[in-house]
Amino acid sequence: MKPHELFKQVDPAIVAELFTTFRDEEREVYKSALASLAQSRKLRPVFIQKKPVAEQITWMHKTLKLRGSDTIGEHLLQVWFMKFQQPLLIGFCDGMGIDHNGEGSVEGELPAEMDTAKLKETVDGLYTDFNPKVVSLYLYLFNLQRPGGWDALADTLANDGRIVLGIDPEPRPESEGAPAGEEAPEEAPEAELEGEPEAEPEGEPDVPEEE
Repeated sequence: MKPHELFKQVDPAIVAELFTTFRDEEREVYKSALASLAQSRKLRPVFIQKKPVAEQITWMHKTLKLRGSDTIGEHLLQVWFMKFQQPLLIGFCDGMGIDHNGEGSVEGELPAEMDTAKLKETVDGLYTDFNPKVVSLYLYLFNLQRPGGWDALADTLANDGRIVLGIDPEPRPESEGAPAGEEAPEEAPEAELEGEPEAEPEGEPDVPEEE
């Protein structure tokens, strides 16, 4: 599952927590994310900065659901977990025997394989100790850290009923006459098509970001 797909399914409350934490604790990360996402939609950052904070976060979440935002989305998730979810990362690395820097950041090479029994025991512990939706998001994110992921982790993601991001995936509509197995085109959120920017209101003065 790619980052934009994670943002489609993740509980919006988790995304709100992510951005609120950045805004409170790592303001430069928040401002950089807002600016990068605005530029990706061909908007001036100030156009988004003028919105109330809750609307800024909603807009950024909507934009992160677009496949063109994958790089930004993955980076934001990585920074959020490394800075603000360290006990979870430490628990996973320790459980799997992965070397880390004491704060959950992997040192050295990632393992070539994952032991299925050890993975199950580790995942059981994480779901006991942490927010299940955050654990689910981390497991999906970790499986992106190597091309193709890990077979054992992919099997866990596919078959462990506890791994729920927060929103059931919407069924993909089938196009009439489409060949069997051919995916229908992705529908952009709220009818906003990728590559088609929002129109900025004319004549509005620039307003500095709310402190």
